[in-house]
Amino acid sequence: MGATALSRWWQHFWLDTDDVPKLLGAGTLARVEAQVAASEKLHSGEIRVCVEASLPMELLRRGLRSRERAIELFSSLRVWDTEANNGVLIYVLLADHAIEVLADRGLSARVPQAQWAALVATMRDEFRQGAFEAGLTQAVTTVGTLLQEHFPVVDEAAANPNELPNAPWVL
Repeated sequence: MGATALSRWWQHFWLDTDDVPKLLGAGTLARVEAQVAASEKLHSGEIRVCVEASLPMELLRRGLRSRERAIELFSSLRVWDTEANNGVLIYVLLADHAIEVLADRGLSARVPQAQWAALVATMRDEFRQGAFEAGLTQAVTTVGTLLQEHFPVVDEAAANPNELPNAPWVL
């Protein structure tokens, strides 16, 4: 096992779910939940935030990377299962300092990959400065703006069901 692999194992061994609120800051998860709920009143899309402290050892042994894990969670959290295929997963893997944003086909077909890459770069810059809440807030704002642009609520009286939980999923 090389030095890089050993370092990765150590990071994953060291962090657990209890570390997430400490690293993100007090009240961050509740404020992100409120922001997601407010955003979803303006569009028909669904935003799901998932913060994982570290990978389970079996996934780490398999050499699973953040993108693969995000795809697994995109499926298991049913982000792909929205009526208009416009769910978005914002995934953060703290141990690897990794960020992935996955959009379902309804939105990804309308937003260029460069826009998603810019969103991830902005989050990464905020995170490097220790501003986790600012990075998550900016991501939810940007995704909400894209969803509002492409899937706006046209009739406020019409039903706009909340298809997925608004609370960030912490693993």
